[in-house]
Amino acid sequence: MALADLTFSRTLKQTNKRIPSFPRLGRAHVLPLVVPVTLIALWQFGSSTGFISDRIMPSPVAVSQAFWSEAASGDLGHNILVSAGRALAGLLVGGTIGFLLGIINGVSNLSEQLTDTTLQMVRAIPHLALIPLVILWFGIGEEAKLFLTSLGVLFPIYLNTYHGVRNVDRDLLEMGRIYGMSRWSLFRKVIFPGALPSIFVGLRYALGIMWLTLIVSESIAASSGLGYMANNAREFMMTDVVVLALVIYALLGKLADVIARRLEGWTLSWNAAYQK
Repeated sequence: MALADLTFSRTLKQTNKRIPSFPRLGRAHVLPLVVPVTLIALWQFGSSTGFISDRIMPSPVAVSQAFWSEAASGDLGHNILVSAGRALAGLLVGGTIGFLLGIINGVSNLSEQLTDTTLQMVRAIPHLALIPLVILWFGIGEEAKLFLTSLGVLFPIYLNTYHGVRNVDRDLLEMGRIYGMSRWSLFRKVIFPGALPSIFVGLRYALGIMWLTLIVSESIAASSGLGYMANNAREFMMTDVVVLALVIYALLGKLADVIARRLEGWTLSWNAAYQK
């Protein structure tokens, strides 16, 4: 009997070893979904009971049906790729300019005195107010959308990069100079790592402005993209497609923020404040 129990126990352990383990959903995974799921449930309940008119706001089920219809035709995938390409191009151009200006003005008083006042004056102008002028300059082609998106993301990254460089611990800078570090080594090993948390704050803020600028510019003049899809659906009173475009914008914005946070955590893994 004892031998049979021992054999059964071994068989059970071997069986358990062969069973694949699935990742367990913890509190940190579930809590962020509570509010969106609750809102969608209330939205669907309001639509089903007639409290929310389909003409004003289509139900989540209707939006889901619009998603499958647009996806099956291939238009949705094409428009998402076009919008994502425009967003990335604007982020690359505007982010690079803002980052370089922030670094240069952060380490050089002469450069700051020459350019910062002008940059602050330009920053005070709402970049979306430049749309009529931008259309006159670039027409309604891709250049206009690239210009507006780049201008939108430039200043958040510039300000936060500048702030990060200027607020690096002065004691660390002094210690680096005492140890004989060259200017390049001081920048690479002290200034840039010290400014990274602020740079990532600027990047995450710029991502929101990037999508905001893109949806406005695509709604005004475009022949493809999510903004075009929403504007075209508005002309035919297809509110389900309009809401679908807004939902996709929100999901793309969240995806961009998740990627930025993962990159931030990986880059700043040496910082105790970013260690779990």
